[in-house]
Order: sequence, then C-alpha cells, then structure tokens
Amino acid sequence: MSLTYLRRELTNRRRQTVIIATGMALAIALVVIVSSIASGVQSAQRSVLQSVYGVGTDITVTKTTTPSSSGGRPSFDFGGQNGSGSGSTQLSQSRLSVAPGTGTLSSSAVTTVTDTDGVRAATGVLTLQDSTFSGSVQQQSGSGDSSSSSDSGSGSTGTGTQQGPPSGGTGGGFGGGSFSVDSFSVTGIPVSGDAVGPLTSTTVTKGRTFRAADAGTDVVVLDAAYAKSASKAVGDTLDIGGTTFTVIGIVASTGSSSTTGSNTYVPLDTAQALADLDGKVTSVYVSAESSSDVTTITTALRKRLSGATVSTEADLASSVSGSLATASTLVANLGTWLSVLVLAAAFCIAVLFTISGVTRRTREFGTLKAIGWSNGRITRQVAGESLVQGLIGGVVGVAAGLLGVLVVNVVAPTISASAATSTRGPGRGMPGGAATAAAGSGTTGGAPAGGFGGGASTAATTDVVLHAPVTVEVVLLAVGLAVLGGLVAGALGGWRASRLRPAEALRSVA
Repeated sequence: MSLTYLRRELTNRRRQTVIIATGMALAIALVVIVSSIASGVQSAQRSVLQSVYGVGTDITVTKTTTPSSSGGRPSFDFGGQNGSGSGSTQLSQSRLSVAPGTGTLSSSAVTTVTDTDGVRAATGVLTLQDSTFSGSVQQQSGSGDSSSSSDSGSGSTGTGTQQGPPSGGTGGGFGGGSFSVDSFSVTGIPVSGDAVGPLTSTTVTKGRTFRAADAGTDVVVLDAAYAKSASKAVGDTLDIGGTTFTVIGIVASTGSSSTTGSNTYVPLDTAQALADLDGKVTSVYVSAESSSDVTTITTALRKRLSGATVSTEADLASSVSGSLATASTLVANLGTWLSVLVLAAAFCIAVLFTISGVTRRTREFGTLKAIGWSNGRITRQVAGESLVQGLIGGVVGVAAGLLGVLVVNVVAPTISASAATSTRGPGRGMPGGAATAAAGSGTTGGAPAGGFGGGASTAATTDVVLHAPVTVEVVLLAVGLAVLGGLVAGALGGWRASRLRPAEALRSVA
C-alpha cells in the first residue's frame, strides 16, 4: 500500500470520505452516549440500594406476610365520651409497629446466616413505622352517649379507613373534625461496629453515631433530610412510640442519593423493647467473602431459612422503581437497540459506498494490475482507504459523543427512585371533616405520611442526580467499532477490486 497514493485517493474522493466518516461518526457518538448513560444509571441504582441496605450488602433476608396475618390494619383507641353540650374534643395517639405486609424473623436467623459458609458479616435490623394520629372533633349539642371506636370507627391510620363520625343517642354525638397523621420510619440497628448495614453508606454531618454504651438507651440518629423537614438538631428531643428520645447525631448519604434508608435510627434492643418485639428483626443484611460465593450462599440460606425471602443485589436492583427504573428500561431497550441499528446502518453505508467506489474505479484497478500490482496489494490499498475513513469517523464520533455526555452532566437531570413498593388503602374520606398528612414524611425516606385510606411504604424514595461517566473502556470500544467498520468495508471492497481483470480496463480504455 502506497501512502502517497492513499492520501491522493482520499483527497480526490472527498464526498465519499465525508459520507462514510459522517455515518460512522453518528453511530459512534450514539454508542458513547448510550454507554455512558447506561453506566450512570447503574451507578444511580447502586447508590439507591446502598442508601437503603448499606455498602457491601450482597444479600438481604426478609419476610413478607399478608396484612391479615401480620395483625391487620393498625388501629387507635380513644375510649368514649358521654354527656351533652358543644365544643371540640382533642384526640392524639402514637403507634410504633412493623409496616403492614412486613413479617419478622427471629434473631436466631442472624446466627444462622453468620454460620453459613462464605458469609463475611451479617447484621439484623428492625424496621418500624411510627404513626401519630392527632386532631379534634366537634361535639354537637344534645344529650345521649357518643363514643369513638377503632379501626372501622373514628380513629384509624396507616392502612385503616375512616367511615364516619361516631354517633350516640338521640340528640348528641360528634360533628365534623380535622385530623392529621404524622408518619416516619424508625430503624433499630446494633450499636456495636457492624461491617454491613444501613449506616455503612452514611457520613455523620453533625454530632455522632452510636457507641456500644448506647445499647438500651433512648437516643436517636436522624437522616439529614428528615432532620431538616422536622426542624430537629443535635440535642433536641423526638417522640417515638410515646417515648422521648434525644438526638445524638445527623447522618447523610455518601452516594448521589439525597436520603438514607430511614428517617431515624435507634439502638436495636431499644426498638425491640419499645415495639414489644424482643428477639425479632425484619431484615438481615449479608456481606459475602467473595462475589463468586453469592449464588452458593443464596441457595444455602433459602434451604436453611424456610419462609424467608432471600434476595441478591441483582434482585434488589430489579425492585428499584420510579423514573430511575424508566430511564434504565429506556437505556436497556430503546438506547441499546437504537445504537445497534445505527451502527449496522453505518457499516452498511461504508460497505456500499466502498464497493460502489471500486466499481467506478474499474479502469484504475485494471491498469494497476496491468503494470504489475498484485491482488493483495490492491486489496490492501482499498482496505487502507476504508480504514482511514473509519478512523476519521471514529475520532469525530468520539468527540461528538463526549460533547453529548458533557451536555448530560451539565444539565444533571434529577430522577426519583424507590427501592421497594408501597401499599395503598381504599382511601375513603371523612364526612364533615378533612384528613391531612403531616409534612416531613414520605419525601425524606421511609414510610410516607398515611392518612385515612393511605398506605405504608417499606423503603426510601429519593432523588438521584444522573451523572454519565466516560471511561477509557467506552472510548476504546468506540474506536474499535470504527476500525471494525473500516475493515469490514475495506475487506469487501478489496475483494471486489481484486476480482477485476486487466482486460476489462483495457477494453474500457479502448
């Protein structure tokens, strides 16, 4: 292959070079952008999972139940009131319980997990939901008995419903009212140093985290977003399940997630005693010695822990919902297939234009053969021209792709994500009154504010800023595809050129 001849042919065929290079550049740019966004989506998914389960969590063990088998709908009992007159009656009560649909495991499950071959560390946690029902009802004037009942009556929250105001005798009862339900998540964790768990993906912004001496005490660590919404600082107090806790620290997520896995964190034994769930946990977070052991450990735990749900990191990633899941689906399906189709189209354009150019150069190649050029030299010449065209398209495509990735990172789109689903009730309102959810719950992780007919969420809903990284592997992939496209086009074009006979050129010249 003559470099001088190569440069001259590329210069004389600028139109063909521009068309082939442009098609290849568009395909390569799309590959770079899609690959970078896909990497960013995967990173965002890991960030969400880490904010909920902690860094290093390879496997989680949980137990789910139907609402009826886990105690049914939570209820509030306010007693009754007799008499006549008018005015308002204030009602307020807190309840700390496991979220509906969530089952508990014995603490012995943690020991079983720890004793399994290949497990590096295991931590059991107890995730609860604190709901505070408060408000007032207007008492109508008259005489008779009036009472307030629970669950199907006047005072229920979580997944319960409000069917109507309580009523009593012939001339008395309660009129309309206004109620609110403040709900936030509470996670009990061991206070000793844990190698895996929710707090491993957090950093202390104020105060401190737990110490061994905090076992059994009424101290709490708050998520930074929840602390801001609830206007709480280190040293303040927070009511949890009717008990006053002292705030000793505030933590924030170390990843791109805006919240951690729970609104509040308390010592595990304190949470168990407060919820009357001694020796119980809701989740076990497991870290494997090696990633290659995850499948073996998962199989062993499913056999040893009957009735429990054992999930791997891949299973957890598939549970991520929200706009992050939508973005992941678009990248995996639309983006990937679009890249493949555009790349295939670019290859076809390069091949067709190369073969078409060879056909138009019949005289040239026939003459070269007549003066002694071998078939191999002609093939190398055509392949060299196509390779240079592909490299030009690859360089331009990588530059365009990097520009597109830069635009994505400058815009920094925010996508929402939740690591689990929420359950919703029927949502029936209150005649003559209003049910409102208290602020500061639901957007800061954990269980959202309930209300009548509301629901309970078992995981954090967070906002994640999408960042599309550019790696050396992506650039090398793009350049490799450009070289491959040039080689494919050059090989087919060179094969076509090598089949030309000198007689055809001489006949054409004559």
